[in-house]
Amino acid sequence: MEIINNLALGISVAFTLENLMYCALGVTIGMFIGVIPGVGHLAAISMLLPLTYYVPATTALVMLAGIYYGAQYGGSTAAILLNLPGTPSSSVICLDGYPMSKNGRAGVALFMTTIASFVGSFITVIVLAAFAPPLANFAVAFNSADYFAMMLLGLVAAAILVQGSPAKGLAAVVFGLMLGMVGTDVSTGIQRYTFGLTFLYDGINIVAIAMGIFGVTEVIANVGKVAQIKNGQKITFRSLLPTKRDVKDSVFPILRGTGIGTGIGILPGTGTSIGSFIAYALEKRVSKDPSKFGKGAIEGITAPESANNAAAQSAFIPTLTLGIPGDAVMALMLGALLIHGITPGPNVISDNPDLFWGLVVSFLIGNLLLLILNIPMVGLWVRLLKIPYPILYPAIILFIVIGVYSINYANMDIMLVAVFGVIGCVLLILGFEPAPLLLGYILGPMMEENFRRAMLISRGDLMVFLERPVSATFFALIALFLCWSIYSAIKQRRSPVEGEL
Repeated sequence: MEIINNLALGISVAFTLENLMYCALGVTIGMFIGVIPGVGHLAAISMLLPLTYYVPATTALVMLAGIYYGAQYGGSTAAILLNLPGTPSSSVICLDGYPMSKNGRAGVALFMTTIASFVGSFITVIVLAAFAPPLANFAVAFNSADYFAMMLLGLVAAAILVQGSPAKGLAAVVFGLMLGMVGTDVSTGIQRYTFGLTFLYDGINIVAIAMGIFGVTEVIANVGKVAQIKNGQKITFRSLLPTKRDVKDSVFPILRGTGIGTGIGILPGTGTSIGSFIAYALEKRVSKDPSKFGKGAIEGITAPESANNAAAQSAFIPTLTLGIPGDAVMALMLGALLIHGITPGPNVISDNPDLFWGLVVSFLIGNLLLLILNIPMVGLWVRLLKIPYPILYPAIILFIVIGVYSINYANMDIMLVAVFGVIGCVLLILGFEPAPLLLGYILGPMMEENFRRAMLISRGDLMVFLERPVSATFFALIALFLCWSIYSAIKQRRSPVEGEL
């Protein structure tokens, strides 16, 4: 009965004209960004983050979330038609989506990925509504030591589970923590790492960091690297219709992919890409004919597509209930909350029930809108691939500059975007993942606050982190992550040597 009352509250919030408009705007922009390869949802969310200053917190999150899961829908379009993923999690779709396109079944592939996306998202939203409140109630009993240990676990997981070197991931986290320390110390009022620059007294603007590292860097990295559709096959309504065999072969892969994506998305530091690849690997293993994968197997697109959309939705569970972002996008969501003075954590649901339940219902609305946007308007999204990139990329840079300047009307914010754009390019060249940096920046100040509070309560006794069962469990998991990372690194170094012998 309680969940029905909560959903009724969510309906009353989500069905306001303002929230419906921003939800439609978010999912439409997300689809557009997902379809266009080389831009990315992180760049789009970073560009639109300034809008969150001028709208209520619920409306801001509804729009930003719509961009996120909308991009997951659209990311498969370029992967199927061009063999270029619109989002990182759509990379695995290329393996079987592009062969389907070459076999004249692009329409079927686009239709089935849309259905898989919708089913994966819809089921996971139900899981979010059912399990997020109990998890938040459990987390309310956490104290400062538990919060510090939990946030540290999130950062370590984010650093170790990156696609590159775990050592580089940890270095990026530390750099992010250092950036989070810039500004005025809340406890003492002392200026830290400002170098006498007054515009740094309030810290580094999160919008400037996000736009620089994800927006400017993304554009620079992809200039001249993306192809455009030229003589692609026509996508008609008739070509979208799958056969009975396609539907039959997709039912269980979609359900398995949804389960994998939901579980992966809840874990901090994983993101949507890992869920997609695991779902694809599982389908290949359980298939009676693994040889068909890579040649246009329908399971090869429906399972990972449902997994990446399920992971995108379930990532909101730790973000909204524990205040622990699973990836860089969730870190930006926390940034939007902080902009509105809402402290992330388990009290978000109890203190702001309209925000949480309004967001949950907006997920259902957004996914229905995406179903409508995808199937009848598939021809429009295909035509977007013909936009000349020499026009598109300068326009993105212009929007970034306008967006960051509109926050404080300060020229220095534009300079910061340029600086972090250069930093992002350097990180890219050196093989560093930028996402752990943003996670460190967001969680750093909260970790410092909880560490100080724990030290005050325990009178400086560090054993407080091991005496409490919750924090001790988190530290045990941190130790396991680090040991596993060291073991994997040693194993990789030994493998080439053993091969030579």
